[in-house]
Amino acid sequence: MTTDRAVHIMAGSFILISLALGVEASPLFVSGHFLWLTTFVGANLLQSGFTRFCPAESLMVKLGMKRLDEASCGR
Repeated sequence: MTTDRAVHIMAGSFILISLALGVEASPLFVSGHFLWLTTFVGANLLQSGFTRFCPAESLMVKLGMKRLDEASCGR
């Protein structure tokens, strides 16, 4: 698996988990503050689209995962 796919999987998982924990209609609801995690992930994906810098991908490369080509968060 390359960092490109891993970033997509990680971002999607964080968004779905934070929505499940932060939306009152969810049976897993804990607190509305979990929606801040959704906001953070979305903002990070947006900035990485413009800057091509992704902190998650940088961390994955340091942990030994192979990079597809250049740095990106969800090209």
